[in-house]
Amino acid sequence: PCDVQNLKIYLDVSGKTMHAGSTNTMIISANYILHYLSQFMSLNPGAVIATGKPPGVGLGMNPPVLLNAGDTMKLGIEGLGEQNQTCVQG
Repeated sequence: PCDVQNLKIYLDVSGKTMHAGSTNTMIISANYILHYLSQFMSLNPGAVIATGKPPGVGLGMNPPVLLNAGDTMKLGIEGLGEQNQTCVQG
């Protein structure tokens, strides 16, 4: 079994690593989040709980880094898999 409090997390944008971190730096533990949410909602296998992100917001960079149409994003969590998206013009 994997230790949910010590999984590597990464985000690549168009092949460049923008975030690299670990669940061990989360302010609130994954175990507590699941405990808390399960008190008032059903969580099914595959449910996604959006909690935020590791340090390194693009707007805080100098110069700021924003997503553009055509950018590809790859988000991964060790042991869980990865997602891939492509930005489109809004």
